[in-house]
Amino acid sequence: MHAPLTPAYRVEWRTLAALQPVVEHWRSLAARALEPNVFYDPAFALAAAPVFGGRCGAVLVWTMHGRLVGLFPARKSRWRDGALPVLTGWTHPYAPLGTPLVDRDDPEPVIAAWLAHLAHDPAMPPLLMLPMLPEHGRFASALATVLTQKGIPTATFGAHRRAMLEVGDQRDPLVERLVPARKRKELQRQRRRLEDIAPVTFNMAHEHGRIGPAIEDFLVLEASGWKGVAQTAAANDPAVRRFVETAVTALAAQGQARVDRMMFGDKAIAAAITLTAGNTAWFWKTAYNEGVARFSPGVQIAYQLTPSLASLPGIARVDSCATADHPMIDHMWHDRLALCDRLIAVKATWLPFSAVRAVEALRRSAIETVKAARTRLQFRDAKLRPRAQQTADHLAGGGHRHLGDEIDLARILVRGQPGPDKRLNVGGKRV
Repeated sequence: MHAPLTPAYRVEWRTLAALQPVVEHWRSLAARALEPNVFYDPAFALAAAPVFGGRCGAVLVWTMHGRLVGLFPARKSRWRDGALPVLTGWTHPYAPLGTPLVDRDDPEPVIAAWLAHLAHDPAMPPLLMLPMLPEHGRFASALATVLTQKGIPTATFGAHRRAMLEVGDQRDPLVERLVPARKRKELQRQRRRLEDIAPVTFNMAHEHGRIGPAIEDFLVLEASGWKGVAQTAAANDPAVRRFVETAVTALAAQGQARVDRMMFGDKAIAAAITLTAGNTAWFWKTAYNEGVARFSPGVQIAYQLTPSLASLPGIARVDSCATADHPMIDHMWHDRLALCDRLIAVKATWLPFSAVRAVEALRRSAIETVKAARTRLQFRDAKLRPRAQQTADHLAGGGHRHLGDEIDLARILVRGQPGPDKRLNVGGKRV
């Protein structure tokens, strides 16, 4: 009896710009992926490409019948100060997950075809780095099987865990199970103090005509806080702002994005953008008015949204997209998503893999040392220099102000925005 024939595939490299003609194939693959990754959905990835896609492309794996069964976005670059070239999986500050799209029906042969292409194509670097890759799950298992079968050297770096909400079978009230009674009581007290001044409501936007203003509210809130001061808010960069608006709007049109807002009267004081794909939701971006931080609007909206996100049809988990040890969401969502950066030697190099691994470990250690020193300097400077208040009117076009306290809130609600003597000077403009 003959052994089963190995499936034949056609494998190619395309730049991100050259993926536009195969968007329908791409979208179909994203819908049946072994593990979903909304950041590799064409609606998101093509919007991000002009901003974060320099030198990026993707390896595409096709069946001989023309079915797209694998899409592996990556960036070609020189590795570690030019020592060795590397192909790095495509992640960026707005895409914190590097799981490639692989057809769920037969993943191991697709992964094997991808790695074989990298090994035999002279234009491809000898090293592959897959950042932000889940340590567990169906893709991790399939990749480990292929690497073991082929005897391909591999190593992991940067292991960390971030908050996640596993939905499962929620028989008990979810927030009561996740949030201690003392914390719930405090949140309720803070909300009552706000409601003494004006009604507090929550709304969700996802449909055409409502999603745009909701995104605008998020951009204003984000830019009104520390990110605006640091010039890292999306609204600080017109290209990044355009990407956020385009990606969220396009995903919303596919039923894969929503913006939830916490309203104080008719003004948004917190907003959260959630993206979905397959059985997973991503609690992607949150922002709140830091002038009312004493009322915990960021915690309030996460507290309000937790049961809503857990009840989304077909959703098995919600990824917080947060950093490890996040001071807010870690205390509310107790499940964890384990991630790492995986280095793979797809072909032989003049440097033994053990040496490559050691160099990478040293490089990362040096980076952490520099980051720690920079953080200490920033903390020292922040203590010495008063922090300027910031609004985002000139950045995101809204009518928002960095609100101070209950009295300021009441004044704005009753009388409108403060007079000229109370206006803030931001970026040379009186707002």
